[in-house]
Amino acid sequence: MSYHYTFLLLIIVSISISLNGICRADPTDGFTLLPLTNDNIKLQKPYNEPLDDRYSFDDGVRKLWVYTNDKPYKQGSPTRPRTEVRINGYDYSSGIWQFEGYAYVPKGTSGFRVNVIHNVDEGELTVYINGKKKYVKNDQGPGDLYFKCGVYAAPAGSSKYMESRWKGIKIYKK
Repeated sequence: MSYHYTFLLLIIVSISISLNGICRADPTDGFTLLPLTNDNIKLQKPYNEPLDDRYSFDDGVRKLWVYTNDKPYKQGSPTRPRTEVRINGYDYSSGIWQFEGYAYVPKGTSGFRVNVIHNVDEGELTVYINGKKKYVKNDQGPGDLYFKCGVYAAPAGSSKYMESRWKGIKIYKK
């Protein structure tokens, strides 16, 4: 009988080791999900265009688009044209914060999950795509910090139309 138990234990340990290599911790583990309502969503779009001409929200999906020849989000701004969701009410200057969203860029891609963790105290940004760490970078130092997602106009000569779609936007804090 002890042979059978030893064999069973060996199988369990083998499965456990295999699963450890396959299963990774979720980037949101250890974080607290913060409430997010429509009051937290601020939309920025070309100042001379009606919102409906650059943004839609249907069945939980936020579709944002912009054209190269659009104006910036406010008159006099030197930035490129953009349409974006800016998360309001969760500006931060310390601690560890996380953005999560499911993104889709219509041409040439499929949807993907994006997690951005900003450890302000360590000065580090970490980006996860579909739960896998893909990018780590030092931040630019202290400031008025917040999360946003959306689309900017492409550089001249590349594409006249840019679009992204977002759903499941969440904010976490540690």
